[in-house]
Amino acid sequence: MNPILWQPSETTVQSSQITAFIHFVNNRYSLNLQNYNELYKWSVDSFVSFWDCFNKFSNLIWSQTSNFIIDNETKMPGAEWFKGARLNYAENLLRRRDDHTAIQFYGEDKVHKKVSFNELYNYTSCLAEFFKKQGIHPNDRIAAYMPNLPENVVCMLAAVSRGAIWSSCSPDFGVKGVLDRLEQINPKILIVADGYFYKGKIIDYTDKINEIIKKLPSLECIIRVTYVESGSTIQFQNVKEFDDLLYSGPPEIEFEHLPFSHPLYIMYSSGTTGKPKSIVHSAGGTLIQHLKELKLHVDLRKDESIFYFTTCGWMMWNWLVSALAVEATIVLYDGNPFYPDQSLLLNIAEKLPINVFGTSAKYISELQNHNIQPTDVGEFNELKAILSTGSPLMDDQFDFVYDNWKKDVQLSSISGGTDIISCFVLGNPILPVRRGELQCRGLGMAVESYDENGNSIIDQTGELVCTKPFPSMPVFFWNDEN
Repeated sequence: MNPILWQPSETTVQSSQITAFIHFVNNRYSLNLQNYNELYKWSVDSFVSFWDCFNKFSNLIWSQTSNFIIDNETKMPGAEWFKGARLNYAENLLRRRDDHTAIQFYGEDKVHKKVSFNELYNYTSCLAEFFKKQGIHPNDRIAAYMPNLPENVVCMLAAVSRGAIWSSCSPDFGVKGVLDRLEQINPKILIVADGYFYKGKIIDYTDKINEIIKKLPSLECIIRVTYVESGSTIQFQNVKEFDDLLYSGPPEIEFEHLPFSHPLYIMYSSGTTGKPKSIVHSAGGTLIQHLKELKLHVDLRKDESIFYFTTCGWMMWNWLVSALAVEATIVLYDGNPFYPDQSLLLNIAEKLPINVFGTSAKYISELQNHNIQPTDVGEFNELKAILSTGSPLMDDQFDFVYDNWKKDVQLSSISGGTDIISCFVLGNPILPVRRGELQCRGLGMAVESYDENGNSIIDQTGELVCTKPFPSMPVFFWNDEN
């Protein structure tokens, strides 16, 4: 068995939200679950009760609840969850209304801005009112071709507050990559920026925007965010400046309360076998799955801050944004993570400070290759978890984190996918971290490794399978009649 590199203290175990959830389950069902393994087994064997129980534990905002949890426990895909219930994803993320910071944004070393929860709500209200005047209705598509800016979050929340479906691409995508995605979904509105910073240089991608606009006849309006002040011109008859829309909103957002399975996001497969497949994820499924992972597996709490190095074209952006429903601060970064200083992200993590730092195996490898010692930057006293995904962490990367970054930290190598907009296997605040290993299977996720004959195997190479339905399975593929 691989050596233990980190062990949670008894205080950490007892104060964790996952321990609170074990007590919640025991009280509700007169059980005597004692540890994570017993909780996990119950969550898979009684997965319908698990999702019902977590829904009640997590305090989702519903306008109409349902005792109907799933229509068919054996249906994969296509099982319908919480039939008859109604909610709005944006309402759950905008539940907090005060001056605490909701978003910290860094655009390399060029731009730093903060958005409070009050400001986030007010900005979203203005954009939602604009979308209403533009005739945006449930199931209309709104897309972004944007850097990782706070305005992206605002526009997404405003869109889904009205029941519209959100989809986004990063500006490092080429014209063909964007069109392969957006031509499939026919968005009515496109959100863009006037450029972005990369290695200190202004990258003006307006030419790409103009080329894309010509191929999207469904577009009725472009919203442009001024970020780098490039002064370039968008060739479209109806262009609105984002800042000009921030003065027309009503005091309260009229949230569209829609079924649990109502479409929220359109994500895309990699496109290695033809055009990217348009994967549609539901509002309720995305929300309840993300909250399970953020609250129980990450142990994220109100007033804490969470960072993930991502673009808005990767599912980790969607995952990160859901942390607003925990009433935590999300930290956004756009640009090169090693410019102008190779320790830039580490400096931000120490200065803010960041409680949960999300990155990739490649970033940790780059720190190793350039002999960057996080211990030279600071002590990271508030950092309790480092998350890594994209590819598995190697043994020596585990060693690097504990030898050169922080000894008392939960290092979680996590793995999931765009197709489930979440994780199959991930971290756990009440289990030890072992060198070279992922900590655990996610609660409610019946994950196994199968050999070529469909037999469950352990300690051998196999195919990862999930054998029971869960709420964040895609609801359908866009434009797929069958």
